[in-house]
Amino acid sequence: MIEELRIRGLGVIEDARIPLGPGLTVLTGETGAGKTMVLTGLDLIRGGRADAGLVRAGADRAEVDGEWLLPPDSVLLLRERLEDLGGVVEQAPEGDVLILGRSVAASGRSRAVAGGRTVPAAALAELTDRLVAVHGQSDQLELRDARRQRDLIDRFGGEALVQGVSDFADLWERYRAVNRELDDLLTHGQEREREAALLRHGIGEIDDVDPQPGEDVDLKALATLLAGATDVVASAGAAHVALAGGDDGTVGAVDLIAQGIRELQRIEDLDPDIAPMRAELGRLIDLLGVVAGELAGHAAGLDADPERLAEVEERRRRISDLMRRYGPTLDDVIEWRAVAERTVSGVDGADDRIAHLRQAQESLAAAVQDAARALTAARTSAAEQFGREVTAELRELAMPDAQVTAVVDSVDAVSEYTSTGADSVTLLLTPHAGSDPRPLAAGASGGELSRVMLAIEVVLAGRNPVPTFVFDEVDAGIGGRVAVEVGRRLARLARTAQVLVVTHLPQVAAFADTQIVVSKGSAGQVTESSVTAVEGDDRVRELVRMLSGLEDSSSGAEHAAELLELAAAERLGAGR
Repeated sequence: MIEELRIRGLGVIEDARIPLGPGLTVLTGETGAGKTMVLTGLDLIRGGRADAGLVRAGADRAEVDGEWLLPPDSVLLLRERLEDLGGVVEQAPEGDVLILGRSVAASGRSRAVAGGRTVPAAALAELTDRLVAVHGQSDQLELRDARRQRDLIDRFGGEALVQGVSDFADLWERYRAVNRELDDLLTHGQEREREAALLRHGIGEIDDVDPQPGEDVDLKALATLLAGATDVVASAGAAHVALAGGDDGTVGAVDLIAQGIRELQRIEDLDPDIAPMRAELGRLIDLLGVVAGELAGHAAGLDADPERLAEVEERRRRISDLMRRYGPTLDDVIEWRAVAERTVSGVDGADDRIAHLRQAQESLAAAVQDAARALTAARTSAAEQFGREVTAELRELAMPDAQVTAVVDSVDAVSEYTSTGADSVTLLLTPHAGSDPRPLAAGASGGELSRVMLAIEVVLAGRNPVPTFVFDEVDAGIGGRVAVEVGRRLARLARTAQVLVVTHLPQVAAFADTQIVVSKGSAGQVTESSVTAVEGDDRVRELVRMLSGLEDSSSGAEHAAELLELAAAERLGAGR
């Protein structure tokens, strides 16, 4: 349950601490005193929209902190989620405590905190969804919506029905995915076949050339070499003659060095220092002989055939054409062919894929129908019980002849299903004996909707795991004896949960275990001293103010005392 709210710089609230406890707590006070702003602060902690307009004039930011004492059945799940977010649950003598906070700067930027760690605002919504359910006049408007009515029946049906809806949604999405793919194949088959024909033509052109990776680079080098082969052969031959001599008697460098060696040999006996020089010339003549031989071999291996050059240039042209059409590089051409082949294979296998999808479609359609029928049966059963229980609650809310009926209508064609199944739900209200059932969306008054909403919440209380219920003027539009019954039902709901109510009705406030009065100071702001839990005579005076606007009215005091006695008798009868 919520143990405390701390609000600073929010609307008319300058700085206030609101202690809360178990049972039924009501917030009362004059219009504009800031009661609803307390719930606005709670909405911020629940991940609601942060608006710079909420920041009090002159304040840098609005800040709201909430302290929750966690119920045992929620601790484990919340602790695991908090650990994912990096936050912690604090240990206290009274149990596990979770601190949540939200701040909104005057610039509009907001910050959310859970367990001491900054988190996304959506994480606050996820955490508090397990801890508190808030209901106000906007919920009454939502109650008119058909989807909201179906959701109520699903919630009432319990975990099994909720899980059934989730499982159906997964099955429905698989069925729709098969339908989408099948429809795409059938609708665009001719277009894909035309595309495949073009791709086959391109594949044929590439296969006709059969280019190899890197071949364009190799061919360019070869073409350059072939183009200059004649010059290369001539120059290499001339170099060979210069080194080794020619067949026509031309003397080469080898012959000249050999002659030098012979001259040195004649004088070597006369001058021993000549020997090393002669040896060096011997090594040189060996090297020149090797180079001359390599030049001869290289020149002989060169192909200076113009026809070979023409062949190379023709292949370069064909590869260049492919690169222009499917490139820009040769690697791109080869990759294009691989992708095109896969696409063509897919088109060629479309008939087999269509046959497979048709089988899957038929199988999934049968499964969807079976699941939808099971949902319809579960919803119908839940709707009947829901109607009986809500009707019983309305009789306690001074609508003795009223009857609520939940009608489940189903469509037959699978094509008309939605992700929630084949059903729509309509809540019908028969407000008086002899009157015709009317859809809530069409004819229920504000006061009737308030009581129906409260009756539904009481019915759902046992099926809703949240430990705290908050009602924002859910009693609007009613008064007198009906207001007494509303107060009684809220008090009964508070036997098993924490209930927080903002109300203008003294009949409702009298049933509270704790009544907190919110008032504005002389400067027009709400401070900590402006939030007071009233008891005894102070509470009587507040109830008198709510009854008549006159705090000193003796008749009002008698009426207030009577209301408090009625509420005390209710608690006594309930064993509280």
